[in-house]
Amino acid sequence: MASRASTPPYPSAARIADSPCYPQYAASLKCLEEFSSNKSKCQEHFNVYKECKKKEREARLERNRNRSLFS
Repeated sequence: MASRASTPPYPSAARIADSPCYPQYAASLKCLEEFSSNKSKCQEHFNVYKECKKKEREARLERNRNRSLFS
């Protein structure tokens, strides 16, 4: 029997590493490491990541709107 630990609890649950916003996510974490968790110095990185996630969500919603229930 295969281990269930390697499979996500929900098939549609995306991993952050699979996201097109992963580079922005990684850059924000790297900034936090570099500045000893001083969030104010990394605000620009957070804003870029937030904008990317917003665009990613809008694209997903548009794909869902265009998908037919009967196809």
